[in-house]
Amino acid sequence: MIPALILTAGLGTRLRPLSLVRAKPAVPVAGSPLVYRILRQLHSAGIDDAVLNLHHLPHTITRQIGDGSDLGMHIRYSWETSILGSAGGPRQALPLLDSSTFLIANGDTLTDVDVSALISTHRRSGALVTMAVTQTTEPQKYGGVAVNSDGIVTGFTTRGSSQKSCHFLGLQVVEAAALMTLKAGTPCESVAAVYPALLDSHPGSIRAHICSAVFFDIGTPNDYLRTSLLLANQETDSSLQGARVHLDQTAHVDASILWDDVYVGARSRLFGCIVTDGSRVPDDTSWTNVTLRPAIGELTHGERRIGNLAIAPI
Repeated sequence: MIPALILTAGLGTRLRPLSLVRAKPAVPVAGSPLVYRILRQLHSAGIDDAVLNLHHLPHTITRQIGDGSDLGMHIRYSWETSILGSAGGPRQALPLLDSSTFLIANGDTLTDVDVSALISTHRRSGALVTMAVTQTTEPQKYGGVAVNSDGIVTGFTTRGSSQKSCHFLGLQVVEAAALMTLKAGTPCESVAAVYPALLDSHPGSIRAHICSAVFFDIGTPNDYLRTSLLLANQETDSSLQGARVHLDQTAHVDASILWDDVYVGARSRLFGCIVTDGSRVPDDTSWTNVTLRPAIGELTHGERRIGNLAIAPI
């Protein structure tokens, strides 16, 4: 089976302030770190060798995944001193992947794409890149992939475009040759900057694996809360509370996510909230649809300091 590269180096700016506490792939989604869920999906498809690229808050990822032995996988890390992007990162990781063909998975999205079927489509097509896509339902929110009737990718659309397109699901099978025009260690923010040139030089070299997979958005705190509540309702073994959480017996918590080492004081109420690692919610307080994190360092846009907490609307 081919190896996989999980893109986990990003800054997660849309998820702030949560991504100031953990890297986005390390946030708990209904009880499991996002990247853990992705790796578990890949392992179930027969992939047991993976590389994660790292830059932002790398310790929040490595301390949860380690060497992958808990998953039955072999995990290694590609360290980026400066962030290299979704094209530069894979180019840098090629020596670790040590394979002419590999899967790239975005480390900040969830989907139920049939990974084995995606790989099979790629092998049959002879393409340099095969992207898992589905029909776009929110073109105003996402950029798209233009695909012709033969399943060949012809270009890319910007968010809000009226051109017919498909939604990229964050999984693709790639031949190393597709990235060799980039110099290792050179930042290249997006594959969208590389693939158009590839289409010009090798028409038909990028194909689409069109499927009806579900895409779970975790882009913003509101998306993250909604997806976590949905999965917690669907999965019998999931949880919205992390480790070492203390709830006073008079506290009331509803439709909220509590990360690790959270304390919720007496008679406090939380509804639709996200409470990050190490937060202490004072007694006799009530919070609705906000993020709460320890007020350490500078506040980010939209936050305000209340006591020892930094608070932002969701």
